[in-house]
Amino acid sequence: MIRLTRLCGEPFLLNADLIRYVECRPDTFVTLTSGDRLVVRESMDDVLQRAVEYQQTKNLMPRAAATT
Repeated sequence: MIRLTRLCGEPFLLNADLIRYVECRPDTFVTLTSGDRLVVRESMDDVLQRAVEYQQTKNLMPRAAATT
């Protein structure tokens, strides 16, 4: 689950596995696999980062190698 915020300021949790795609128009629209669309305050890049971190916690995506 990722934490997002509706335009009205209400926070909610979204199952990131249900994200089909994200658009910036200029508001950020999240389209789900069901066809439902949500408008959120977070930027497209923020939604992407949170979705990637969510997948990493499930060990479905490797974590980036640490640079030294």
